[in-house]
Amino acid sequence: MEAKPLAGRTVAVPETRELEVFAGLLERRGARVLRCPLVSILDAPDPGPVLAFARDFADGACDDLILTTGEGLRRLLGCIGRHEPSLAAGFLAALERVRKITRGPKPVRALRELGMKADLTAAEPTTAGLITTLSAQDLTGHRVAVQLYGTLPNTPLCEFLVRAGATVRTVAPYVYAAAADDAAVQGLLAELGAGRVDAIAFTSTPQVERLFSAAPAQRVREVLARTLVAAVGPVVAAALARHGVAAHLMPEDSFFLKPLTSALEQALAGRA
Repeated sequence: MEAKPLAGRTVAVPETRELEVFAGLLERRGARVLRCPLVSILDAPDPGPVLAFARDFADGACDDLILTTGEGLRRLLGCIGRHEPSLAAGFLAALERVRKITRGPKPVRALRELGMKADLTAAEPTTAGLITTLSAQDLTGHRVAVQLYGTLPNTPLCEFLVRAGATVRTVAPYVYAAAADDAAVQGLLAELGAGRVDAIAFTSTPQVERLFSAAPAQRVREVLARTLVAAVGPVVAAALARHGVAAHLMPEDSFFLKPLTSALEQALAGRA
């Protein structure tokens, strides 16, 4: 039998929503997967502001909608479906009509699930990429809605839009919460510190923040220095960099789990 490329390798996976998908990709290549979901994604605790936004949006209050995540659009629709299903048709009609601006491939995929396409996509899947792309647009007088990444206010993007002459409103359809208890996170840090993990693959910024909230930053940096650190894309790599950690690998141009798995396979195959 042909040897599997990741046989004998241990990969820590802090993913939550697609944990088993990612773990399966790695395990089929022979890896041992250390599952430690660091964050969970929850609906906004108060649906009121989300529904108020959806009503105004359906009534034509926006010209542009910036989608930063696919999760955000799905949670918006889910909130409508649970609390005010009669609003769904009007919301979808307005979504079809407005200019849909996406930060990266995941919101593009969420739109495709609805039979819609993005009208404008960021040059890079980051806030800076959005700003670069929108700098070439005349936004004077535009009413722009921004779907937030969790509850982070995205001040740089909103301030840019205001300077460009737009009026801005935001919506936060979901929140991040700790998924693993502190003992589980300490267990992950212990495995990393003992050198028993060949790689850790971060797939979202909140995972990075959760890990650094669990122990002194210097200790987290020290244990991460003992393994190969992978990031699914530039946003996650930037979050690691803010904490003084360099991502050793990242997919080149497609920031999904399969390209990340391939990058891990390639890197670990030649790593002593």
